Amino acid sequence: MAEEMNNTQAPAPAAENTAAAAPRAERPARGFMGKKRFEGRRKVCKLCAEKMDSIDYKNFQFVKSFTMESGKILSRRITGTCAKHQRQITKAIKRDRNLAILPYSLPKK
Repeated sequence: MAEEMNNTQAPAPAAENTAAAAPRAERPARGFMGKKRFEGRRKVCKLCAEKMDSIDYKNFQFVKSFTMESGKILSRRITGTCAKHQRQITKAIKRDRNLAILPYSLPKK
């Protein structure tokens, strides 16, 4: 019985358990609310890279690549175009819509 009493000692205090765990400095740095932060590459303007001065509204396949399937114009943040070319793209899309080359929107099913 004496042996049983010696084996049933109280557990070690919580402070000793945390010292055995990994210290805070070794843990990976996390962003807000414990989520990892996305660090992506900066997008380069396709039109500046190809050295295009102006966008032709008649090239509707190229202009259409800057719209969603629903017909909305994609933003600069998504396409990666510069402000100058985004304005030209917007003007070309609106011109194509007016001439009925591109649809304003797709019909609902």
